Amino acid sequence: MKHTLAFVAIFAALALALALGRAGAQEPAPTAQQAAQPVVLDRVVAVINGDVLLQSDVQEEQRFAALEPFAVAPGSDTLQRAARRLANRTLILQQMKAQQQLGGGVTDEQVQQALTDLRSHLPKCRQYHCDTPEGWKAFLAANDLTEAEVVAHWRQRLAILRFIDLRFRSGIRIPNEEIEAYYKKSIVPVFERQHEKPPPLSDISSRIQEVLLQQHVNVLLQDWLKSLRDEGSVQVLDPAYGQSSGNQNGEDD
Repeated sequence: MKHTLAFVAIFAALALALALGRAGAQEPAPTAQQAAQPVVLDRVVAVINGDVLLQSDVQEEQRFAALEPFAVAPGSDTLQRAARRLANRTLILQQMKAQQQLGGGVTDEQVQQALTDLRSHLPKCRQYHCDTPEGWKAFLAANDLTEAEVVAHWRQRLAILRFIDLRFRSGIRIPNEEIEAYYKKSIVPVFERQHEKPPPLSDISSRIQEVLLQQHVNVLLQDWLKSLRDEGSVQVLDPAYGQSSGNQNGEDD
């Protein structure tokens, strides 16, 4: 996904070299039917601080949305939303690279364990019985994904989550008053509507703390991403994918 302008130039040079190489070879001329077939070309849709975002990258992001049912509602993943997620991830990966944390120290065992958990809890996986190798393969095939793509994507995801956790979570402190307020406002009413007795606060305070931590991290993350867009350059070249932002025009994407 991380194509740079230099990479695009090299790719173009290689393509030209291959074309020149084929020009000297004796190859059969294309048939009229082959010549009439349209050629589908990839195109640049955005440039994020020099990193190129291709149309195929956005399409790939939409395919990976099948693994994120709670973050992306079925049928609602527009080109703009997929492009924005991809732009945000590119900004984070650029920061990770600048801080030499791109690898993230994620092991093969951690990736496989995370994917095993995913297969057990992904609602769409139930109809395919993803807990079996055959069911998992069927689910991937139905969503135009491969095992290698998913492993690479999930490895990157875990590295990003670890980076975000280290950057933001360490400085957050959740006071007991905030935990108690969340318990009374969000937990107790749910049990009362079901005419059940809520669990004692002491039994679930650690879980509530985790929820509140994540909420704080999400707020800090969104503010940080906005500052990265404002300070950097996010140029959307295709209006179908959103608006440009960054230090050139100061608009949000």
